[in-house]
Amino acid sequence: MAVTWFNDFYKQIADSPLSHWLEVLPAQIAHWQKEQLHGDFNKWVKLLDKLPKTQPSKIELKNKVEFGQVEDINDYTQKHITGLLKQFAPWRKGPFDLHGIHIDTEWRSDWKWDRVKPHIHSLKDRYVLDVGCGSGYHMWRMLGEDAKMVVGADPSQLFLMQFQALKHFNPSPNNHNIHLLPVGVEQLPELKAFDTVFSMGVLYHRRSPIDFLYQLKSQLRKGGELILETLVVEGDETTVFMPGERYAQMRNVWYLPSTAALTVWMQRVGFKNIKVVDLDQTSIEEQRATDWMDGQSLVDFLDPEDNNKTIEGYPAPLRAVIVAQV
Repeated sequence: MAVTWFNDFYKQIADSPLSHWLEVLPAQIAHWQKEQLHGDFNKWVKLLDKLPKTQPSKIELKNKVEFGQVEDINDYTQKHITGLLKQFAPWRKGPFDLHGIHIDTEWRSDWKWDRVKPHIHSLKDRYVLDVGCGSGYHMWRMLGEDAKMVVGADPSQLFLMQFQALKHFNPSPNNHNIHLLPVGVEQLPELKAFDTVFSMGVLYHRRSPIDFLYQLKSQLRKGGELILETLVVEGDETTVFMPGERYAQMRNVWYLPSTAALTVWMQRVGFKNIKVVDLDQTSIEEQRATDWMDGQSLVDFLDPEDNNKTIEGYPAPLRAVIVAQV
């Protein structure tokens, strides 16, 4: 059953800098499994079991996430896999390519990775944590940069299922070096062990962003690097915007600081060498509805007369990437 997905991770970290995580994690995972009341959870597990085993002739993680080519399987198998994977919709972050099947996700997460990657320390042989990792697109790209181990933390059941579905198609040895755990950041102990921590698209969902920054800092070893990507607004070091009930139709958006204000927050928490390395307004080409996510998307959340404003009249989503050390 699902809990066996994590046994390999337990064994791997037993003799690693993450070993003290074993004091709490197995109990948390066991509790998580008992609490699986989502109506689709058991259905998703059965769907995973139906995915056919394939032998991918090519695995690409450096420039995109691709497992196998179209020639590796016949038309029937390709249609069978497509039908199964469509039942894990909506697919938010990607894209992924599986034996010629293009999972065209809502987000072009590869564009975000292209903006982030030039500004980070090499991930080679590093322990990497991705907090709020979604279905794991960026984790695969981190693995493609030769990280020693990539760990994702995200409590969403659907994201875990999507990750497990993708992992099914990677038989290579590096499959043992990537793991998604269904836990929230508040469940993480102070590991102080990761070389690099990513948090992309999470800060503005937290009611207490300062506490969240402390939680991220507590996962890093001395000298480790944080890559923080979040929504911001224009302004000076005193500018922090709190929207009303919704922002771009999202209910769970709390604080949008300016990059200057966010820098002050991070300094107060104890981060050093804080640099704003990218600022980018999200386009309707980067976030949009597709056959794999056919609900409303960014174009529906912006003012139809002015894409520089949300439908509520607020500034349109502006995203910053900040790199810092501890």
